[in-house]
Amino acid sequence: MRSFAVGRPRPAGGWLALAGAALLWAQPNAQAALTDNLGASVVAMSMGNAVVADPPGLDSIHFNPAGLARLKANRRQDAVFGASIKPYASFSQPPDFDIGGWKEDPLNGTRTGDKVNASLFLPLYGPIKRPLPSAVGAGLGLAFHAPDSKWTFGTASYVPMAVGIDRTEDPNDPARFDGKKIVIQRLVYLSPTAAYQYSDTLSFGIGVPIAHQGFALNTDMRMPNQLLGIIGKLQDAWCGDQGNPLDTLAFGLCGGGKEGRLRPFNKAGNMDFELTAPVDPTLNLGVLWEPKDWFALGASYQFGSKTAMTGRFSFQADPMLRKFVDGMYASLQGPILAATFGMPTSIPAVQSGNVTLVLPFPEHAQVGIKVKPLSFLQFNVDANWTNWKRWDKMTFQFDQQVALLQMARLFGQPDASKLVIPRGYQSPLHFGYGMDLSIGQSLHLRAGYEPRKSSVPRSAMDLIAPMPDLTVKSVGIGYTTKSGTRFDATASYAHGKFDLPANTSCNLNCNNFFNVIYNPYAGLDINGGIRIRYAGISMSHEF
Repeated sequence: MRSFAVGRPRPAGGWLALAGAALLWAQPNAQAALTDNLGASVVAMSMGNAVVADPPGLDSIHFNPAGLARLKANRRQDAVFGASIKPYASFSQPPDFDIGGWKEDPLNGTRTGDKVNASLFLPLYGPIKRPLPSAVGAGLGLAFHAPDSKWTFGTASYVPMAVGIDRTEDPNDPARFDGKKIVIQRLVYLSPTAAYQYSDTLSFGIGVPIAHQGFALNTDMRMPNQLLGIIGKLQDAWCGDQGNPLDTLAFGLCGGGKEGRLRPFNKAGNMDFELTAPVDPTLNLGVLWEPKDWFALGASYQFGSKTAMTGRFSFQADPMLRKFVDGMYASLQGPILAATFGMPTSIPAVQSGNVTLVLPFPEHAQVGIKVKPLSFLQFNVDANWTNWKRWDKMTFQFDQQVALLQMARLFGQPDASKLVIPRGYQSPLHFGYGMDLSIGQSLHLRAGYEPRKSSVPRSAMDLIAPMPDLTVKSVGIGYTTKSGTRFDATASYAHGKFDLPANTSCNLNCNNFFNVIYNPYAGLDINGGIRIRYAGISMSHEF
């Protein structure tokens, strides 16, 4: 980070006005992304991730590879960070609640969030089994520069994207039906990068981040649906408490016994996925223009990838649907009706196999300016865009027909060898703001502000990725010793809320007839939010 000698003349008033105007212009349009850059760099986090025009040391590899050219000696950076993600939600019934004649959801009046923990996905191991109070990680960066060379080379490990939520500590957590445990994590473990100092004011950079992508999802399943509710009421009326001897000549609604009676609010089963893409390279480009010590302009573009993940799946079916199908096929007319709707002849208690998922890593573009109206005061403003629209849906392709999913053919799900979970995300633009106050030559106090409008619209919100509009506030401190060793620390806090009346999100609480995959809280009003806390410390030095 460059600095002026105290007393050097500069057009302070004009540039201060320009910085203020930029802040005021950007604020009404402030929007944000899903999870990108939340924790990728200790220094960047303290500056609201507005660092593309003043990329901090080895973190340039991620934010703007051209900034690596400012390092004129071999340098190493070590970082340790911790993050805590705490989603919460409450569930209530509106006055006209009715799911096929059932008017009392046992989740009415419950809430989640008291025992929500973090989780990580470790390469070669998978998701951590035990819940963690917070996710803790470390990063390493190395830069190499030969004397009098215009080239600087480097590599670093970091996490550009991560969500890890573990709700397994409370077996009755109402959110267990929409993500008992979910981990989506991208870990860059190698990122060969080269930067070229074209002139005293202009630098270019290129990097090839090589990442491990991990995905894990475990969730209990329930399918509150009008048809299931109606059939359940019909079973109760037709079968009574002791069954019906005429049922074997009809459709077998009673043949599954009381366990086989359909209840829209009962647990139907559990699904568990664990997938990885061990090697997924992308490309980063950056440019940095520093015509004056008090002004700089930077831009970077991170290419995406069509990340193909492979792994294992497991579906566990509870007795309700298994016994229901068994009863139908034990009757005279039941097999005809079941075959007409493509229902399976039986549902195994557990079915597992191989699964693939294409989960694109989205492109990201960032442009920003650095302005120093005073020798000790710096403002940064960055504009960010991430192509989260690529997450339109998740399609899990199985190596076999899944019997539990064959039950959904009646609702327009023709192929039981795949599970399509709609996402419907957006690609908004958002801004980040940073301030750096230097005290002498060795101490820096920083503050960041990043208002993020969610990439997840209200019509697609769920508890798997409960990311509403967020306001991220950060503070940080940096200190450089006389020997050149630099210590940086930061802490940040983000909070956002959502309010989803019944039928707002058809990823969550729609009760339309055909919205069976997947609306586990059909007809309920849901209010909630998320809190994210982050803290990190880094040390860098020449070697």
